Amino acid sequence: MKHVVFGSAGQLGRALSERLLGEVVPLTHAAADLTQPNVLRAALTELRPSVVFNCAAYNFVDRAEREPDAAFAANAWGARSLASVCRDLDCTLVHFSSDYIFGLETGRTAPYREADTPGPISVYGLSKLTGEYLVRAISPKHIVIRTCGLYGARGSGGKGSNFVETMLRLAEAGQPIRVVNDQTCTPSYAADVAEATIQLVTTGGQGLYHVTNAGSCSWHEFAAAIFELAGLEAKLTAITSQEYGAAARRPVYSVLGSRLAPLRPWREALSSFLEARRQIGAV
Repeated sequence: MKHVVFGSAGQLGRALSERLLGEVVPLTHAAADLTQPNVLRAALTELRPSVVFNCAAYNFVDRAEREPDAAFAANAWGARSLASVCRDLDCTLVHFSSDYIFGLETGRTAPYREADTPGPISVYGLSKLTGEYLVRAISPKHIVIRTCGLYGARGSGGKGSNFVETMLRLAEAGQPIRVVNDQTCTPSYAADVAEATIQLVTTGGQGLYHVTNAGSCSWHEFAAAIFELAGLEAKLTAITSQEYGAAARRPVYSVLGSRLAPLRPWREALSSFLEARRQIGAV
């Protein structure tokens, strides 16, 4: 079986590429740009994959507020182009989305299920939701996976970092760290999300799924756990979203419930990530 992984330089694309069995063709942005539909179609027509994994995205959440065309070009229209090619080649498309497609329910305290009505509150969230709808409408063989608070082994694509790496870098530099305590999510380890995704593909899954580690926390609680488990002292201060002043609004609560069996708790997954990081000499 031949697998093509878009966004293979990022943390999720890398985790998938390392774990998939059979032939794996990793494609970076330079090799196949989602915003170039003719190039995209030519590449996939030549490769003739059985499964396409779309880990590529415009994921600069704040910048998307002033660059909506760029966000929609990759996250929506790029997903549409990819879905059209996968339909025509009769292959399965696995497309990754975000918890940021939620957020309108400011009083929410129960995890969002797959059947719950989305309500994005940022350009990025709207672009990701549009991409979801286009994939589900166009590609008969699809799996759409929403995840949350993703982190993993460093990739060279996208933003080139993640929350865990950023917190460790700031703590090691002795810098004061201010993290919001009024946004609740579920930190999710890319390796765990990749393994669950592969299991879905292997067992013939179809449709929409939420895939995250279990449990929830605020971003401030996540930061505190990172420092505790890494054995680092940090000058950590809790602040509000208003104090942080990001350009894009974030969901106050974006914990995802799932129709799948739960993955391991987020603290356990974080501990595994930090241990793997130590073993390769990153700490």
